Amino acid sequence: MTTIVDDPSVAIARVLRQERSARGWSLADLAERSGVAKATLSKIERAETSPTAVILVRIAGAFDLTLAGFLLRAEGDRDRLCRAADQPVWRDPETGYRRRQIFSRPDHPVEIVEVELPAGRRVTLPASSYARIRQVLWLRSGRLVLEEGADRHELSPGDCLGFGPPAEVVFENPGPDPCTYVVALARE
Repeated sequence: MTTIVDDPSVAIARVLRQERSARGWSLADLAERSGVAKATLSKIERAETSPTAVILVRIAGAFDLTLAGFLLRAEGDRDRLCRAADQPVWRDPETGYRRRQIFSRPDHPVEIVEVELPAGRRVTLPASSYARIRQVLWLRSGRLVLEEGADRHELSPGDCLGFGPPAEVVFENPGPDPCTYVVALARE
């Protein structure tokens, strides 16, 4: 049975505390490993603020987790059948980036995520978020410019892109409408 969390900030705070405690790390240790300020981590851990996608990726990477793996811990146990009504949604408070976890299980190597990026918005994710995974992005609607290291890709609806080696990735929606894309990823 799926556990849906009413307040994602509380669930994220719980997982951050659990993962940090399991490793015996102080907030300063996590700050050093993640590149996120200790004060910011403290506010997130007390559920006083909701982290951005970039900050969550850095925290997850410090714990040697993907963003999906970190959020999965916050969302609770999942069945093999992921009903649309039970698929957790998380929204970046800074950019409005909306992420719906369509499928993810710790015992399965494939994850599927749907993302909606508002018009005119840009999100940059560090190379660490792509370590030990392979990804394919399929643009469903809108326009998306994706900068992967030195490579620049302009995608139109229906276009599909397989990601290369880990590099910083910039997702930008230059269009007047939101863009929606699906990401399928496999753990290596």
